[in-house]
Amino acid sequence: MTTIRICALLCSFNRKDATLRCLEGVAREREALRARGGELCAVLVDDGSTDGTAELVGARHDWVRVIRTREPLFWCRSMHLAQQQPEAQAATHQWLLNDDVDLRPGVLTALLDTEAALRARGEGPLVVVGATADVRTGLTSYGGERRGSGWRRSRFEHLAPGTQPLPCDGMNGNIVLLPRDARARVGDLDPVFEHAMGDTDYALRARTLGVGVWLAPGHWGWCSDNPPTGTYLDPALPWLRRWRHMRSRKGLPWRSWLHFTRRHMGLAWPLYFAWPYVKLLSQALRGRRAGRG
Repeated sequence: MTTIRICALLCSFNRKDATLRCLEGVAREREALRARGGELCAVLVDDGSTDGTAELVGARHDWVRVIRTREPLFWCRSMHLAQQQPEAQAATHQWLLNDDVDLRPGVLTALLDTEAALRARGEGPLVVVGATADVRTGLTSYGGERRGSGWRRSRFEHLAPGTQPLPCDGMNGNIVLLPRDARARVGDLDPVFEHAMGDTDYALRARTLGVGVWLAPGHWGWCSDNPPTGTYLDPALPWLRRWRHMRSRKGLPWRSWLHFTRRHMGLAWPLYFAWPYVKLLSQALRGRRAGRG
């Protein structure tokens, strides 16, 4: 019987308390897996933190290999770098995690049991996603996604977990288990994406290649949903600030959005690509006209 060897992959930037809390949860799962005869290691890409994250992790968790970047990579490219490391490539499973997730005990067992149950009923290569809940509301914040239809194909909505595994169209990379056979077919996260979109792109590519994406039953961590306040989606901000936020790596950078729409939006991709930028520009024009009136 093959020994389960899991490599947890994370990236961090200046939120040492959250990162350490997440790694404490990973350490707990590491001990539980060891009791079952499995092994777990971890790779943390520290993306230029100045708050001592790398030093604290190294001091408290010597089983975590910390990689410090020379220039900002942001989420997707940091996670891609983590996936390239020898221990990640050799693992039977890669476990993608956001470092701000407060993990529930038993999360890793739940993900592995979901994988085993799906394989027992004949499912082929697959990806297992774990849902998180918002601390304030208790509602699903991240996990599996359901894609809109028709002209709403570019929209993805959270999928609330049930009592049985549920098929997903997209996914968030907060808690994701990637078995080796799925990785062999799909590959790694695509570093063409600067920050966001890489996780949803991975799920869409997986499904196209015949790899199922499944949401495990229940919520397996706490993670607050990012509010629109202070982003390009915030109508209270001046238009120029919204435009700058939109073009930033954490907004809707045009290069990433171009790759995403060309890859997943079919022949109408130019319309999908242009629409968010045209929409924001039209809001600015309407605001100016209203101000003159």
